[in-house]
Amino acid sequence: MKGTLRYLIGAAGPSGFGSNSTAEQVTEDCSSLISPHLTAIITGATSGIGAETARVLAKRGLRIVIPARDLKKAAEVKERIQKESPKSEIIVMDLDLSSFASVKRFCSAFLSLGLPLNILINNAGKFSDSLEFSEDKFEMTFATNYLGHFLLTEILLERMIETAAETGIEGRIINVSSIIHSWAKKEAFQFNDMVKPKSYNGTRAYAQSKLANILHAKEVARQLKAMNARVTINAVHPGIVKTGIIRDHKGLITDSVFFLASKLLKSTAQGASTTCHVALSPQLNGTSGKYFADCNESSCSVLANDEKEARKLWKQTRTLIYKRLCQPSSPKPV
Repeated sequence: MKGTLRYLIGAAGPSGFGSNSTAEQVTEDCSSLISPHLTAIITGATSGIGAETARVLAKRGLRIVIPARDLKKAAEVKERIQKESPKSEIIVMDLDLSSFASVKRFCSAFLSLGLPLNILINNAGKFSDSLEFSEDKFEMTFATNYLGHFLLTEILLERMIETAAETGIEGRIINVSSIIHSWAKKEAFQFNDMVKPKSYNGTRAYAQSKLANILHAKEVARQLKAMNARVTINAVHPGIVKTGIIRDHKGLITDSVFFLASKLLKSTAQGASTTCHVALSPQLNGTSGKYFADCNESSCSVLANDEKEARKLWKQTRTLIYKRLCQPSSPKPV
């Protein structure tokens, strides 16, 4: 009850920010601390929270890389950002997160540019009402929200570690999760069933993918600490925002619920604030493996805090991806 009241009135937490804070507000004092030519990759930046995150970070002086499946939308976002911030550098590149081959191509193309990589924001999210499979034959929500981001992080991590060592500037990875991760139950959180489910529920699949995002952050944080790497990784809950995922499933009941609950919903500017805070705030130097909501460290579910579960999921995921990538491709029809 106390937490709900704090949320409703937008009370600031220890960070000095709260649920009503916007992405611009939380980064306002960071501009002078940002070294030139910092590079951030932001997935899912063609709309909603991702686009606002890209806009604000570009305004603060970062070079922004927008990987996207829809290059036309990405180009439109680039144009809008550069209209507001003419000196900003925005790079648009092709990426389909649900495809391992596409993730590999994107990473190869990005690394060939020879740019530093300071910030990786795994923001893209998908919600499927019905059961769909990726080209790799894995359930689409899990493939897009979790598996693709896992591989993206895996391939780019070395560059992030190198950049941090070369520049002395801490690298940061942010996994955008959701409070809905707490809806995932341990008995149903079975890897084989998530990648190739026999029965399907869209909300359950989404919750499981968002739980996997947190567990991924927890395990990679542990590994980075063991390596003494100057790179951190954290998970964030942006709040409940009427983004593209929700608009795709709108209807009479949904719209009525949003109208009645409008005071609980965040604007896109507010929804991007926690991601931007965790990406840039000097308060969070060295903070890794944590979960944030409303720009403050928060508690996640018991299952999301299970270190054994995090390690098991990481191993299962890595085995699955590399087994799939090492398979010879099917011959093309003549």
